[in-house]
Amino acid sequence: MTALSAASLRRIRLALLVLVGFALGGLAAVALVPQLRARLLPASGTGAVGQALIGGPFTLTDHTGRRVSDADFRGKFMLVLFGFTYCPDVCPSSLQVMAAALDRLGPKAERIVPILITVDPERDTPRQLAAYVASFHPRLIGLTGSPAEVEAAQKAYRVYVRKVPDPKSTAGYNLDHSAFVYLMGPDGTYRTHFGPATSLDAMADRLARIVQ
Repeated sequence: MTALSAASLRRIRLALLVLVGFALGGLAAVALVPQLRARLLPASGTGAVGQALIGGPFTLTDHTGRRVSDADFRGKFMLVLFGFTYCPDVCPSSLQVMAAALDRLGPKAERIVPILITVDPERDTPRQLAAYVASFHPRLIGLTGSPAEVEAAQKAYRVYVRKVPDPKSTAGYNLDHSAFVYLMGPDGTYRTHFGPATSLDAMADRLARIVQ
């Protein structure tokens, strides 16, 4: 058996270094990807503050015609749903669960401001929102604004919205949109979110644990 040449040894060492580099890179990816995912897509029910890239400043018009910003709600929890008054199903059901959960909380509910931010500023005027929110909860606030203002709020909360043709609608369109309910803390940071299938019991119980 002949001894390996110096050139062969160098090639073997180079191959080993490459393999070690790939292995270390794979370990780094395994460690990093869950952290990135946790920041961008937190699991429903997490209560950690500041881990999710959800929320941010907005300036909109409420259902009474008053200009408001996110800063106006500091010191209170915000329970935020993005939806619209012509929404046929998920928005009304989510708002009903929100309202019932607040009623179940009793005095704790005073620390929470329920908010509906429209994704349909073309149709959802302050007057339209006023009639709509009153049918769900006396403290529910409806927010609208210019298309640019509403879009900025949607981007801050990572809300998906897509206009789709709908011949049954008088406006000729409907809106597909994500339907998460976000709980923001008194400092304006994300606390948790609720999916559209969240039950009244689940929402009320989690709110009771977080809102102290």
